[in-house]
Amino acid sequence: MIKTDRREFLKGTAWMGAIASISGCTSAAVAAKAVCAPGMMTDFAAPALKTVRVGVIGLGARGPGAVHRLAAIPGVEVVALCDLYKVRVERQQKYLQDNGKPKAREYWIYTSAGEPRKDETSAYRALCESDLDLVYVATPWAVHTPAALCAMENGKHVAIEVPSAMTLEECFALVETSERTRRHCMQLENCCYDRVEMLTLNMVRKGLLGELVHAEGAYIHDLRDYQYRDPAKGGYQGSWRLRWNMEHTGNQYPTHGLVPLMQNMNINRGDRFEYLTSVSSAAIGMNRFAVAKFGENDPRAGIFPVSGDMSTTVIRTANGKTIMVQHDVTSARPYSRLHLVSGTQGILHKYPFRVALAKNPGGGAHEWFDFTREEAEKILGRTFKDGGRWHNETTVPEDEMLAAEYAQRVMKEYEHPLWNIAGDLARKMGGHGGMDFLMDLRLCYCLQNGLPLDMNVYDLAASCSLCELTERSAKARGASQDVPDFTRGAWKTAKPLGIESVDLEKLGLKDVRKDEAQLNV
Repeated sequence: MIKTDRREFLKGTAWMGAIASISGCTSAAVAAKAVCAPGMMTDFAAPALKTVRVGVIGLGARGPGAVHRLAAIPGVEVVALCDLYKVRVERQQKYLQDNGKPKAREYWIYTSAGEPRKDETSAYRALCESDLDLVYVATPWAVHTPAALCAMENGKHVAIEVPSAMTLEECFALVETSERTRRHCMQLENCCYDRVEMLTLNMVRKGLLGELVHAEGAYIHDLRDYQYRDPAKGGYQGSWRLRWNMEHTGNQYPTHGLVPLMQNMNINRGDRFEYLTSVSSAAIGMNRFAVAKFGENDPRAGIFPVSGDMSTTVIRTANGKTIMVQHDVTSARPYSRLHLVSGTQGILHKYPFRVALAKNPGGGAHEWFDFTREEAEKILGRTFKDGGRWHNETTVPEDEMLAAEYAQRVMKEYEHPLWNIAGDLARKMGGHGGMDFLMDLRLCYCLQNGLPLDMNVYDLAASCSLCELTERSAKARGASQDVPDFTRGAWKTAKPLGIESVDLEKLGLKDVRKDEAQLNV
């Protein structure tokens, strides 16, 4: 029997314990800050906010870009800045003032490097207790859930970078706190707003792919250099990501490839994850990289992460659909989130971008090039032989040319409305090609207009549950692991995510200045 009880899922594990205590919020504060009776958050919409007052926690890698994007959205004010280090807060304060924005409140722990260690939760606790509406968490992973819990306990909505939770205990704590406090808890999964991912959602909703059966997603990104790099030169603060990989295996970063697929396949909105199985390869790449780069006598060459170079997970849903998810940050491979959605009438694939649609019911993949013979000859620059069907006479390179041309036609015809309406603004503002800006724009637009968010706390919990469950499975020779139903049955009646957009006239948003900040996904 599939277990759905929190205690059953957590029984016998040695994972993180009492989350309320690590959030820095005392039990008395918890009791005092709860705003109303608990309830399901599937279609929850909070009262509209005329102005969204935001506090940003974490100003190292991703936080500065968030400050710049949020400050450009009408009706949004960055009113608080928080980081461990004063210099980072001052840098973003200067950005706000240089761009004619009001001065934000400042919270930090250390004024200079090498200070004696202090209570590093006090700064974000003070921010969460201050007067604002939304807390935006862009810290290292270990701080995501504690800061988010503290925000909600103090009556604030919260948006958290990925992955928002690293354990089942944290997933349950975020769900329960969001339900009890009636505050939004959204995972900042920017890849849901990528142009191709949004195109996919639009095509799926129009029924062009038929009934979805299978999907594939990944996070393949060579991060070896970043993990060993000096933090002052763009590396991870305190080498936190390398340290995490020294202690954990499985897929510890599942959401970039997974969450867009969840939206397409109506996970938590008509279907749900039922169980998964996961295997990890040997952990070879990181150590080999360190030996080659620094020499075998360097201390870094003596570090042996346990995280396998490639983690492969297969999830089966309650409705019998399957999703394959991979994670690899240690191989010399081109960047890829894979992104494959397969249905009874066609597929959409990214990296590279390809689309195949059966023209007619009962048709097959051989019908997918929607060109006349004359069009194909013009695209390829050659004349086909008489007789036979032209597409069977092309060579593989020519097939690739036609596939690319066809994909671009599909993109133009089925562009998601959000990209049609706000795509130019997103490209000007930047942030991974504009998807970061569209994510923040939709988040603030929903808060300003009292709308449900595109991603809720159950989406967060389901995707982040893979961090622990894939590790459990990998350590148990791929043994299947049940995935909790964080919605407790509400997935059966929850509405699927629609084709949502924004009204730029209502926002009063006509232009933004280009953000030159370069961030890493």
